[in-house]
Amino acid sequence: MGVLYDKLTEDIRFEEGLNACMNCGMCTGVCPAAEFYDYDPRRIVDEVQKKDDEIILKYLKSETIWYCGQCMSCKTRCPRGNTPGFVIQALRKLSVKLGYFTCSEKGRQQFALKRTIGQNILERGYCVYPDIVTPWMHPEQGDNWEYIYNNTEEVMESLGVPYKKSGPGPLRKIDQKNLDVLQKIFDVTGGTEMYECIEKYSAEKAKEMGVDIENGDYLNMVFKTNSDYDE
Repeated sequence: MGVLYDKLTEDIRFEEGLNACMNCGMCTGVCPAAEFYDYDPRRIVDEVQKKDDEIILKYLKSETIWYCGQCMSCKTRCPRGNTPGFVIQALRKLSVKLGYFTCSEKGRQQFALKRTIGQNILERGYCVYPDIVTPWMHPEQGDNWEYIYNNTEEVMESLGVPYKKSGPGPLRKIDQKNLDVLQKIFDVTGGTEMYECIEKYSAEKAKEMGVDIENGDYLNMVFKTNSDYDE
């Protein structure tokens, strides 16, 4: 049994997600990601259960483990009760924890997710907030969004939305007590540790690539880079 395999077995999702794969391919047949990417959950589960560190390392460094959309269609169809989506979650966590996520383009995008949605949750209590959906980072939003972005307070007031204000309603200001609870949840569940790993290894990768992480160049790069390739 390999060292990396041992680390995977420490993740409850891996324990719950992999009983005994008989390689039937049902999971791949119902997988939406498999239709659009070179992604085969059957092959991943089949190879991981070989307990070969070389194979597991290949996945930790790959684009492959980031293709899964976590819809869990695989869970509902597996005749052996496996959940390949859980196995993928365990592989992703280990990839981040050991820093291998920076070896792949899709893996490096975890930095963008952490710096946007991740920090937004902890700082504002929302996954997405108008302030961070900037027109220059999200041109797909169009001209209407540029107007809303530049006149957010006025637009929200006209809609009766308590934007950045206390009290009930969407986009309200979340009080610090509740934000502290959110932070505690992240601390206890390991989310904070994962964020720290993403920051640490992303900084190392940015330095290796000669891209400035402090002025936003690295964030810009990983956010916008989307190569068209198959593994």
